[in-house]
Amino acid sequence: MLFNSIDFAFFLPIVFILYWFVTNKDLRLQNLLIVTASYVFYGWWDWRFLSLIFFSTIVDYTIGRKLKIEENKIKRKTLLWTSILVNLGFLGFFKYYNFFVDNFITAFSFFGQDIQANSLNIILPVGISFYTFQTLSYTIDVYKRKLEPTNDFIAFSAFVSFFPQLVAGPIERATHLLPQFYSKRTFDYSKAVDGMRQILWGLFKKIVIADNCAEFANQIFNNSADMNGSTLVLGALFFTFQIYGDFSGYSDIAIGTSRLFGFDLMRNFNFPYFSRDIAEFWRRWHISLSTWFRDYLYIPLGGSRGGTWMKVRNTFVIFIISGFWHGANWTFIVWGALNAIYFLPLLLTNNNRNNLETVAQGKLLPSIKELSLMLLTFGLTVFAWIFFQG
Repeated sequence: MLFNSIDFAFFLPIVFILYWFVTNKDLRLQNLLIVTASYVFYGWWDWRFLSLIFFSTIVDYTIGRKLKIEENKIKRKTLLWTSILVNLGFLGFFKYYNFFVDNFITAFSFFGQDIQANSLNIILPVGISFYTFQTLSYTIDVYKRKLEPTNDFIAFSAFVSFFPQLVAGPIERATHLLPQFYSKRTFDYSKAVDGMRQILWGLFKKIVIADNCAEFANQIFNNSADMNGSTLVLGALFFTFQIYGDFSGYSDIAIGTSRLFGFDLMRNFNFPYFSRDIAEFWRRWHISLSTWFRDYLYIPLGGSRGGTWMKVRNTFVIFIISGFWHGANWTFIVWGALNAIYFLPLLLTNNNRNNLETVAQGKLLPSIKELSLMLLTFGLTVFAWIFFQG
């Protein structure tokens, strides 16, 4: 079910009425309604893939319970890796199986060897990249003892499948979202109004900006051989605003919808195209994903604490995996590597945290220097998006 569909326009008010006027006196019943609504929302697309969410929920809930009582370090690591392998195993099979098979065949064909391996007609489950990372955040934080494992299976199921952010994020941390299912929610009119405003703003980004830009971008890129250079640049600009409208629009709708039900989700986009360098761009773009990779991959690898080689290695690892997370295609990997190349000079010269304050803070307009840096960063970003469009 898409946010910008007639189905969702009927679905949302029905769930809202049941939530606040039928189940409002019983927290557990409210959470059960959220689980039911979320499964209906997801199953509307293809009910068969509900089994994946349910299985992941059971696995991580059970492992969390066992991690609470297990003290043996080896057994705790085994439990953690079980969760990681199950979740990433599903993600890897559904999203990347054909990519690896096709490239395996191509690699051997290059050396004159014919390898017979069949691709599978695999349907990619919507949102699997998002809810996989969300459940992993729970298991990892429980393992690190940053979070007390839950005994409430319904609340945990609601956390995993929460429909506003199930298919397109933000990717919430268990430490932030899960505790909100334990507390009684009361209707807040001002929060609901604010949520509706953000939903409308998200719909504007998606329908008016993204969809219209997509029409022009697709027309240009699908006929690129017949287009001159300036037209191709225009196509890249259209795609740049299309992808922002798509991603941030869906995030705004998710955040606004959550507020209607008394939940707060993290901000996911913070005016990224006004960034003054690539490091600032990544602090403002898809914040929930960037911070997830930072906390659960980059820092455990050593972050920027080691020598030059470690900094270079970790930077390329984080950006290439980020690109690969977005799609099973070499163009996404190139996009990630290109962003790593953009980012490395800032990191190696310790200038990656220069622009932490708001642009033109305390001033009416940005300075000439700030404006120049924004234009340069925007140009680099537009060029990188060409590979993402691939």
